[in-house]
Amino acid sequence: MVTTHNLGFPRIGAQRELKFGLERYWKGESSRDELKALGKQLRARHWNDQRELDLAPVGDFAFYDQVLDMSFTLGNLPARVRGFHGDKLDNYFRVARGRSAQGAEERAACCGGVAAGEMTKWFDTNYHYIVPEFTAETTFNLDPSGFLEQLREAREQGVRAKPVIIGPITYLWLGKAKDGFGTLADKLALLPRLMPVYRALLDYFKVMDVEWVQIDEPVLVTELDPAWRDAFVSAYQGFEERGVKLLLTTYFGQLKENLELACSLPVDGLHIDAINARDEVALAAQRLPAHSVLSVGAINGRNIWKTDLNAALEWLAPLARQLGDRLWLAPSCSLLHVPVDLASEDKLDPEIRSWLAFALQKLDELRVLAVALNGGREKVAHELAANAAALAARRNSPRVNNPAVKAALARIDAKLGKRQHAYAERARKQAALLQLPAYPTTTIGSFPQTPEIRHARSQFRSGALDQAAYQDAMRKEIERSVREQEALGLDVLVHGEAERNDMVEYFGEQLDGYAFSRFGWVQSYGSRCVKPPVLFGDISRPRAMTLEWISYAQSLTNKPMKGMLTGPVTILNWSFVRDDQPRVVSCYQLALAIREEVLDLEKAGVQVVQIDEAALREGLPLRRAQWGEYLRWAVESFRIAANGVQDETQIHTHMCYSEFNDIIASIADMDADVITIETSRSDMELLEAFDNFNYPNEIGPGVYDIHSPNIPTQQHIVQLMQKAAERIPAQRLWVNPDCGLKTRQWAEVIPALSNMVAAAKTLRSQVQ
Repeated sequence: MVTTHNLGFPRIGAQRELKFGLERYWKGESSRDELKALGKQLRARHWNDQRELDLAPVGDFAFYDQVLDMSFTLGNLPARVRGFHGDKLDNYFRVARGRSAQGAEERAACCGGVAAGEMTKWFDTNYHYIVPEFTAETTFNLDPSGFLEQLREAREQGVRAKPVIIGPITYLWLGKAKDGFGTLADKLALLPRLMPVYRALLDYFKVMDVEWVQIDEPVLVTELDPAWRDAFVSAYQGFEERGVKLLLTTYFGQLKENLELACSLPVDGLHIDAINARDEVALAAQRLPAHSVLSVGAINGRNIWKTDLNAALEWLAPLARQLGDRLWLAPSCSLLHVPVDLASEDKLDPEIRSWLAFALQKLDELRVLAVALNGGREKVAHELAANAAALAARRNSPRVNNPAVKAALARIDAKLGKRQHAYAERARKQAALLQLPAYPTTTIGSFPQTPEIRHARSQFRSGALDQAAYQDAMRKEIERSVREQEALGLDVLVHGEAERNDMVEYFGEQLDGYAFSRFGWVQSYGSRCVKPPVLFGDISRPRAMTLEWISYAQSLTNKPMKGMLTGPVTILNWSFVRDDQPRVVSCYQLALAIREEVLDLEKAGVQVVQIDEAALREGLPLRRAQWGEYLRWAVESFRIAANGVQDETQIHTHMCYSEFNDIIASIADMDADVITIETSRSDMELLEAFDNFNYPNEIGPGVYDIHSPNIPTQQHIVQLMQKAAERIPAQRLWVNPDCGLKTRQWAEVIPALSNMVAAAKTLRSQVQ
C-alpha cells in the first residue's frame, strides 16, 4: 500500500490569522499567552486538515521562520542576545526583527533593540529565512522544548506525527561565518560540535515513540564541492546508532551527481522532488537499498495549477508495482509556498478557478493518486474524469493564447535592449538636468500603508466608495508623502505608492493575462504575506498603469519625482506562473508591457524611472552551470523594459535581500544608471563584490533596515556610507533605505529618514 505524507503546511492560516496575531503582539495589543494560544489553535487546525494523510509533519510551524526555530533548538544564538532575560519567545523576536513586543524590552533586563539577524532568500523561493551566525567560539546546546511541545499536542489530537528538522549539512551551508571566521573549512569545522546535539534530539524523539523523522537536506540539489560531500558521509555515519527512522528529504531541483551520495547514506528513506527531477525517480528506485523507502514528490508544492492526475498515474503505477509498500507519495516540497484553500475563492473567475489547486486541494490530489494506486482507478473515476476535463479546458481556452502578443514577441531584436549612449555620456547629461548634490538622497518607493489607506481601498473594492472618492483619498495620501519628503529635504522624491496593494499584484491587475485571488496569501517572512497573481495567459498592457498617479505627484513639487515600476523578472518570479510555456516567453511578454509604461512616463516629463528587480537573483537556477541561460534572458528582459528612453532619463533599479556578489557582472550588464541594494543587515558585506569588480554606474547601498522597527542613527549611517566609499567613488554613491517603507509606521519613518538626510549632509561636507 502506498503511504501518503506531507513535507510541511502553510503556517499563516487561511485568513492570515498568524500575521495579525503577531502584529498585535508586537504592538503590545495582546499578550504572549494569547499569541502562543493562537499558535496552538493553528497547529490543531492544520493537523486536522491533514488528517487523511498516513503521516503529518510536526515542527513545520514557526512564529517567524523555521531556520530561526532550528537555531534556537540547536542553541545557536548570536552573542548580542544571549544575555537577555525574559521569555524565550521575546529573544526569538529580537533575533528575527531586532525587537520583541512593545513593553517586552522594559519587562526584560535590557533596553532598546539589537541588530536583527541577516535575512535572505530560501534557495530560489520568495520565502526569507534568518541566516544562522557562526564564529570560532560557536557552541551548540540542545533545547528540544519546542518540538516536544508540538509532539505532545499532535499526540493528543491523534496525529501520526513525523517531526521535520533541517539537516546538519544544510544548516551549516545556510549559515554565515562572522568575525573573520569565514572559510569553508571554518564552517565545516563546527560539524563535530553540531552532531552530538542532533543525535541528542533524535534520542528525544525516540523517547517520545516517534517512528519517522523527516530530515531536510535541500542543499543536495546544488553543486557541492568534495568537502561538503565528505561532510554528508561523516555526518550521517554519526546517525547510524539511532532509535528512529530517517527520511532524507530533498527538493527544489535535481540531485544529479549527488544522487549516488543520497542513495548511499545510512538513512531509511529518500524523498525526491519529481516535479523537478522526475527522471531521477527511477534511478533512485534502482540504487536505494532494498529496505529503503522512496518518497516521490508527485504534486507541485510551489505552484497552483492542477496536477495532471491521469498522466501522473501512468508513470507512478509501474513504480508502485516495483516498490510496493516502499513507495511513499507527497507534494514536491513543503506547501508553505502556496495558499491554504481554494474553496474560499468565490469571486475568482470560475473557468480559471477550475484550473487551480491550493494546499488543501493538493492534499486531495495526493489522496486521489493513493486511492487509485492502492485500490484501482475505478474508485476515483469521477475525480479523474473531472481533472482531465479541467486540464483540457485550460489547454483549449482562447483566453490563454493571444496572437497579437505572439506577433510582438517575434519582432524583438537586439536594438530594443540598448541605450543610445554609454553610461558616462548619459551620466553627464543627467547631472546637468537633475542638478543633484553629492550623496543624493531618495527612498525605494513606498511609504507607510496607513489604516486610512487600507480602509479606503477596502471600501473601494466593496463598492462603498466610488472611483472619484477613492482617487481623492489616494491623492491626499500622495500629497502627504510629497510634503513629508520635501520637509525632510530628500533630493529625489517618490509618490509613496498609496494606491498600490502590492508591487506585483498592482501591475498584474492592469495587465491582460492575469487573474487574482482574494485569499491566496503566502508567507514571505515573519508577518509579511504576499498574494501572488496568477499568470494564466499571454500578457499585454491595455492602458497606462501608473501615469496618472506619478504625473499628479510631480505636479506637487519642483523636485525630481521617480516613476515607480516593477520589473518584468520580478513580476514573473513573484507570480504563480503558467506552466504550459517556457518562463522566458512570459518574461519577454512582461518586458514589452513595462517598456510601454516607461516610454509613457518619459513622454509625460518624468525624468527618473525606477524599475525594481528585487527578485532577479532568486530566479537563478540552484546549479551554477545553469545560470548563464537564465541570466541572459533575465538581463535582456530588463533591458528591453528599460532601455528605450533618451539619455537624459535616469533609470534606477532596486534589489533587496539577495546575495548577488557572484552575479555582479550580469547586474552591470543591466546597464541601469543607478542600482539600490540591501546592505544594512549585512553591514555592507555585499559591497565586497566591488573589491574585484569595477562596477561602472551609480549605486545606493541601503543604510536603513526597514524590516526592523529600530531607527538607525546618523552616526551609523555615516559609518556605513564611509565603508561604501572605500570601494565606490563618492560621486557615484546615493543614500537610501534598503527597501520600501510600506510596512513601517510614519512615527518610525520620519526620524529614520531625518537621520539619513542629516548623514548625507555630513558626508557632503567631507567631500567638499
